[in-house]
Amino acid sequence: MFKELNPLLHSELRLAVMSVLIGVESADFVFLRQQTGATAGNLSVQLDKLSKAGYIDVEKTFRGKMPCTVCRITDAGRDAFEEYVEALQTYIKR
Repeated sequence: MFKELNPLLHSELRLAVMSVLIGVESADFVFLRQQTGATAGNLSVQLDKLSKAGYIDVEKTFRGKMPCTVCRITDAGRDAFEEYVEALQTYIKR
């Protein structure tokens, strides 16, 4: 049988963010925006959704007078991503 795909990760942009974060220790907002091609507003909304789900930690600080947002994947996020990939493979292998 097919495994259910996590609807939170099934979004193209949220999946892209998680795909970037799975391979790095952390990433700032500008880097994530460049890697995903998302608008700042859309990326901000999607980061908030991932943060509320406990999949990422978002740290907002300042570098001098410039705001700096840094994201890190959590253990729960890593587990959810791996489960998503495994579920997706049940569709591909058919």
